[in-house]
Amino acid sequence: MNLARARVRRPGRLAAEATALLIAVVVAFPLYWMVLSAFKPAGEIESSEPRPWTTSPSLASFRRVFGQQEFGRYFLNSLVVAGAVVIASALIAFLAATAVTRFRFRFRTTLLIMFLVAQMVPVEALTIPLFFLMRDFGQLNTLGSLILPHIAFSLPFAIWMLRGFVKAVPEALEEAASIDGAGRARFLWQILFPLVLPGLVATSVFSFISTWNDFLFAKSFLISDTSQSTLPMALLVFYKPDDPDWGGVMAASTVMTIPVLVFFVLVQRRLVSGLAGAVKD
Repeated sequence: MNLARARVRRPGRLAAEATALLIAVVVAFPLYWMVLSAFKPAGEIESSEPRPWTTSPSLASFRRVFGQQEFGRYFLNSLVVAGAVVIASALIAFLAATAVTRFRFRFRTTLLIMFLVAQMVPVEALTIPLFFLMRDFGQLNTLGSLILPHIAFSLPFAIWMLRGFVKAVPEALEEAASIDGAGRARFLWQILFPLVLPGLVATSVFSFISTWNDFLFAKSFLISDTSQSTLPMALLVFYKPDDPDWGGVMAASTVMTIPVLVFFVLVQRRLVSGLAGAVKD
């Protein structure tokens, strides 16, 4: 009986695996083409008959990228902005999610609904108001003009997601900790924080990727001080309307992708458990 069921299910399983493999190939192909173009010589990149391989790989594009004097500064600025956004949004979201889950107060439901509504507003529609806001606060041409908006845009999703993790921790655990002499602050950081850490990692990944790859805010708020530019802005160095350096663009894009992959690999296990917990909730 079990063997017969396995035979019946096998075609469906094969179809599902083939579909998943096809989707993976479609998603991974642009990344493959980016890396391939980074290693192609200029003649092959500009060829009218592009090929999905190269017989003469070259590091010339990477040399041009690392030869830029400001590239290291751009890289450091991106690390500072992304790191500040990830740390600040994670801490604020954790405290806010705990507050809306553990405490009862007026307009609590309204506040949660506002978190969802905030995610529906397109970023492009808020860029101009944010520009004037950053100008009035004197934050234009500073890294703060990138950090503050990204924290604001990361918080609604992070709070809503962490709310499920905090809610999953039974209140009896807090009562037991209180009986043992643990105060609210100690319970918050020594007991609750480690339990919701997978959720924090999952939200941090989304915050890191959106901040690291941001071009809109960097282009809008960093007007004249190029020393405050981030890596996405470095692509403009190689893109010229009359004579674009596609090899340099692809090489710089490849370098930009490496930190994201490293960050993802470091938090992979906690990310999977965090997403599983969010789906379960």
